[in-house]
Amino acid sequence: MASSNYKLQSSISSFIFTLCLLLLQFQAGNSELQLNYYSQSCPKAEEIIKQEVTNLYNKHGNTAVSWIRNLFHDCIVQGCDASLLLEAVDGVESEKASDRSFGMRNFKYVNTIKEALEKECPLTVSCADVVTLSARDGIVMLGGPRIEMKTGRRDSKESHAIEVDESIPNHNDSISLVLSRFQSIGIDVEGTVALLGAHSVGRVHCVNLVHRLYPTVDPTLDPDYAEYLKGRCPTPIPDPKEVQYSRFDHETPMILDNMYYKNVLNHKGLLIIDQQLSSDPETLPLVEKMASDNGYFYEQFSRAAILMSENNPLTGDQGEIRKDCRYANAS
Repeated sequence: MASSNYKLQSSISSFIFTLCLLLLQFQAGNSELQLNYYSQSCPKAEEIIKQEVTNLYNKHGNTAVSWIRNLFHDCIVQGCDASLLLEAVDGVESEKASDRSFGMRNFKYVNTIKEALEKECPLTVSCADVVTLSARDGIVMLGGPRIEMKTGRRDSKESHAIEVDESIPNHNDSISLVLSRFQSIGIDVEGTVALLGAHSVGRVHCVNLVHRLYPTVDPTLDPDYAEYLKGRCPTPIPDPKEVQYSRFDHETPMILDNMYYKNVLNHKGLLIIDQQLSSDPETLPLVEKMASDNGYFYEQFSRAAILMSENNPLTGDQGEIRKDCRYANAS
């Protein structure tokens, strides 16, 4: 009897030990993301980021658009780990060098935010959380909704440049491919249509537009709008180094709102993927609903932005907390 009790107690102890290990492994994943993660280690962190984002917006309004794009480009490639920000070192290519990153800018100001954090709390706040929280605060600066986002991410030690082209949809890709790519990271059709609403702010370089204008105008474009775009992009072979562009929305160009969907319905979507939203039977009803209800757009955009921001983060003892967002600490 004593032997049986001993074996039972031993089995129970072994089970509890295994369960504890599983719990620790689970906690090393997404479960460590939480609201106000830095409340003890760096209480002023979120306020510092908000203040820096505000200061930068007042000096360079387009930084707020950059923060939103950074979130998408970082999180969709292997997860939210600030790998996007790494410079090329020792022959390792930077994600920023990819064609998919063409036109992205203001990376230097990420370090402005990071430097302010380092003065307050050295090696505490990750660059991955700077990417997330700057996007959150940038959305507000652009008139969008305040979105509560969790923190606790850690930074990748390596670039994922080799995976960028496969991970980030091209503006010429079909709507079905784009929907599939977002679905692979847990964002449904409704969320994808909402995230594309970020195209209500920012601009597109003529390099990515001229194929819809020359040698003949894309028949899905509104003719008057096409003439306007030709004025912005007067040559079929624009210089990629020149500042030649058109804003996604020239009516409310710096406000994150549902004007994007109204433009799409009026055949004024800049990119092919924008215009396809109104021709696909699965996305058209959502475009119509978001065009008529800005509150609904904000609701779905907020939900999808949270899902994006929590895609496969590094947490626990994974990765590191970079001192300089451009380089892994070992560099």
